[in-house]
Amino acid sequence: MQSTDPLVPVGFDCSRISELGIDKQENLRAGAIMIACGEAQGGTPSASSALFEAIKSALAPLAYGATAVDLVTGAETSPNVTQSETFTTVNPENANQIVVAYNDSRGRNVSPINISGASASTDGGTTFTRVTLASGQGPFSNTVGDPVILFNGPTDTWYTVWLDGACGGQGLGGYKSATPWVATSWTHYNCVHSGGSDDRESGWANNNPSSIFYGRMYVSWNDFNRGGGLFVRFSTDNGVTWTNERQLTAGTPFIRDVQITGDKVNGDVYIAGMDEGGGGFPHNDINHLYRSTDGGNTWTHTYTGPSFAGPGVGASGYFACMFTGGTAGVYWRHEGWGEPAAFNGVVSLVYAQHGAGADAGDVYYIRSIDKGVTFSAPLKLNTDATTRPQWQPNISVSEAGTLLATWYDGRESASCTYGSTGVPCYRMWSRKSNDNGVSWQPDMQFSDVVSPLPAQPDPGIQATYAGDYDYGSAVLVKHATSWVDGRVAIAGASQQDAFTDRELVSQSPTPTPTATPTATPTPTVTPTATPTPTPTECVVPNFIGTQIRRATQTWVAAGFNSNNITTIGNPGQKITSQSLQPGFVGNCGTTTITVNH
Repeated sequence: MQSTDPLVPVGFDCSRISELGIDKQENLRAGAIMIACGEAQGGTPSASSALFEAIKSALAPLAYGATAVDLVTGAETSPNVTQSETFTTVNPENANQIVVAYNDSRGRNVSPINISGASASTDGGTTFTRVTLASGQGPFSNTVGDPVILFNGPTDTWYTVWLDGACGGQGLGGYKSATPWVATSWTHYNCVHSGGSDDRESGWANNNPSSIFYGRMYVSWNDFNRGGGLFVRFSTDNGVTWTNERQLTAGTPFIRDVQITGDKVNGDVYIAGMDEGGGGFPHNDINHLYRSTDGGNTWTHTYTGPSFAGPGVGASGYFACMFTGGTAGVYWRHEGWGEPAAFNGVVSLVYAQHGAGADAGDVYYIRSIDKGVTFSAPLKLNTDATTRPQWQPNISVSEAGTLLATWYDGRESASCTYGSTGVPCYRMWSRKSNDNGVSWQPDMQFSDVVSPLPAQPDPGIQATYAGDYDYGSAVLVKHATSWVDGRVAIAGASQQDAFTDRELVSQSPTPTPTATPTATPTPTVTPTATPTPTPTECVVPNFIGTQIRRATQTWVAAGFNSNNITTIGNPGQKITSQSLQPGFVGNCGTTTITVNH
């Protein structure tokens, strides 16, 4: 097969698609090969020309989160307007800094190719700017997406991990920066792994200064040059070198690398995997968990869960999909993948499975109190009584032990139409736990719009693609997560646009008012004293290991008064003590603290 597509190897033998596992890979290069070989279709725009104003009536008050923010700023040129599949990281030393990495097809046809993007905020998530060079492209040249963004505490440096053409053609590597909002500051670093068929990488960084593994960064992935086996590497020198890989699975049965995470207290590392039962639809899934307690040197397969029906309504090749419609007949591939979280020996995992009858998906949570060996019975997080779908969840845990689970939810719609701006389809919903998963607050809206189902108009991207995962993260004072949203129309059609929002650890959702029954009036004997207002409370952040120059920013980001912090030491020195312990809850306006080098 001959192709001029920079994503497709010259002379690629299409008969080897199954042998090489191309049909199982999620990345955009594999999708381009499937298109070039006639095994899949590229995206096409929707025929809809209605304006987004048609769904403004679907707006509702926020329950969780603040106001959602569009990550995609600057010019857009159709049809290379697909932005989805997000990885969100908050700087644990300065909660005002948030970076979101995502797939971005604006560089689909440039040379060298660049299908990787990022947006950064320096004001706590109120505004974001897409990182863009003067050329109009992102700074991640010769990479083809699958986003990971990590913060390395010892060097105050941000690391992206992508499928990197400079690392064996389709290995793992990327770019780093101490000022990620400056497009020209990003520089390429040494490859994590050199390979020709890596896929579905994930990453986690240990940023606890009290941990013996402080600063260690971990990257996991599937390697289809070696049967789809699951591998992991780590760096002990802040990304200068990466260890020889540890192999967790051989590839038979195929276990997808769902996501990697670590325990913020004890430094244990966990990888969630999924046996997808051979793919297609219907199919059954099985959750797996792998754990390392020695900084990634050795790994134990701690958990194999029960089989459950995977979500979806049909399949395109290997992948199950959540909707009918689009040029492939089905749309939005999803096998049930979610995300793990870990805190103080408790492991949490969210995932999606098929609902009852015509319900294409529900979101479930399981919890382990023995470091991932056994798990609780599944708790269905969405409490709606509809048969509308819920899918693609993520979860994050803060240093205060709060959990925020977020997912795509169609309960507020009657139907979904591919690319139609006038048909509301889904909103992001969330549930929050303030006690590390023991109990949960109600599930309520997270995003502020019921979004249309976005089309995938880029002909160089597989037609069923709408992002394969979203990775949420948290620090002591806030949770942050991002998603693909269809509220912004381009060329008359809803298209994939990356949005983000955050939830403060200290805030609680406003409950739905309950009517109070009318009682027979009782004569007032004595006046009732006016109750003293309850002071607004904030959570003291962890300053240990951060630089003194950032202390006031961190204090204010937590909600406290900037006049009530005393810093002792030179601006560049690392903080070694604080007068109030992390997690202390105090009056936002009057609590005082001293931090010392």
